[in-house]
Amino acid sequence: MAKEKMVEQITSMDVDFAQWYTDVVKKAELADYSGVKGCMIIRPYGYAIWENIQRELDKRFKERGTENVYMPMFIPESLLQKEKDHVEGFAPECAIVTIGGQNKLAERLIVRPTSETVFCEHFKDIIQSYRDLPKIYNQWVNVCRWEKTTRPFLRTSEFLWQEGHTMHETAEEAKAKTIEMLDVYEEFYLNCLAIPAITGQKTEKEKFAGAEETYTIEPMMHNGVALQGGTTHYFGDGFARAFDIKFTGRDNVQTYPHQTSWGVSTRMIGALIMAHGDDNGLILPPAVAPIQVVIIPVAQHKEGVLDKANEIKEKLVAAGYRVKLDDSDQSTGWKYSQYEMKGVPVRLEIGPRDIESGSCVLVSRVSREKNFVAIDGVENEVAKMLEFVHNELVERARKNLAEKTHEARTYEELLDIAENKPGFIKAMWCGDSECEDKIKDETGGVKSRCIPFCEDHLSDVCVCCGKPAKHMVVWGRQY
Repeated sequence: MAKEKMVEQITSMDVDFAQWYTDVVKKAELADYSGVKGCMIIRPYGYAIWENIQRELDKRFKERGTENVYMPMFIPESLLQKEKDHVEGFAPECAIVTIGGQNKLAERLIVRPTSETVFCEHFKDIIQSYRDLPKIYNQWVNVCRWEKTTRPFLRTSEFLWQEGHTMHETAEEAKAKTIEMLDVYEEFYLNCLAIPAITGQKTEKEKFAGAEETYTIEPMMHNGVALQGGTTHYFGDGFARAFDIKFTGRDNVQTYPHQTSWGVSTRMIGALIMAHGDDNGLILPPAVAPIQVVIIPVAQHKEGVLDKANEIKEKLVAAGYRVKLDDSDQSTGWKYSQYEMKGVPVRLEIGPRDIESGSCVLVSRVSREKNFVAIDGVENEVAKMLEFVHNELVERARKNLAEKTHEARTYEELLDIAENKPGFIKAMWCGDSECEDKIKDETGGVKSRCIPFCEDHLSDVCVCCGKPAKHMVVWGRQY
């Protein structure tokens, strides 16, 4: 039964993965195209997923001392110019405002691509002493990066994200915060999104513009393509020096604070689609699913069916679950397909025969097998099934990651894998960006994803040039 295709209007992922993705986004009512090229309308169901992501992450941030703030979306061009590497990194993507009302602006304004510079301007005003540190701020906002090629959730000219910005007394504190927040992302991806991922440090070529060190979480999608799932950055005191942010230390000497930033975005919804979805649509992990249980009354026109369905709904809501009872006049088959497509983790069916026997039917989105359970204590059975759905999604994603991760000890092996086997490639690297460029050019887009924290020693030499190797790198194509 698991192979049966219930939703015909969705292209099979094995036929055309890109079209499958677009079909799921549209048919599951996650997003729609807007009148502005490269921008999307996030529909209520898609936004509800984002709200659940936001709630879960925000809780984790605040447990670690984070305070939420809001910074202006417009950045004076002179402010962005203060950090040379930073402005060069973002200049090609900037949207620029030149007219306000009917008047030409004396200084052009950048629609924020990221907010390091405006945070630094503020930090300069509020940090004078070591007693003012650390500052651990975060904002939930939209940003604008003028992308040439766009796809809903994955790469759009405007998107939603959180960006954390912190200032610390010492480099050690800042570096610890950088790793701490990467650990938060890794735990969140696994325990809320049901996505295991590789974490590690970006190479010098791939790090964030203006950072000394960039760390990343790299989940693999069903088709073996990587998605940069989130990043954390250690800036050292580079921005502090550029913006003249100083504080009086415990030794009564003025010094520069050390800075971090970290962020994830609505791109995570794209990750959910591509890591877990199938030919019938979405499969959502319970932690972020807008509807965790949908109740479908069977033969709802018969006496007592809707009453019992509402009674079960009240029990599940009281137990803390997000529940929808669909008592519309659509056919039962349509309802099955609709909520299958929307990725609802658990479906509960209740009809006259079930009521007579004091039972109902539970169906998980991942197995689609019918489980007959007693109405008395159904809350516990739902809890078990939601846990089963989460664990099954994790195991499927782990299996996909393992099966599509390959090792290359020679350049010929790397080229062969890149051409014939989708997924990640583990290979040794000398540390020279010229080898990164060569691999990217000769494979048609395979790039370094990260230097993982757990490196395998595959050989002593670089897979590309044969010089002594410094690191094992995970390579792959990306969205």
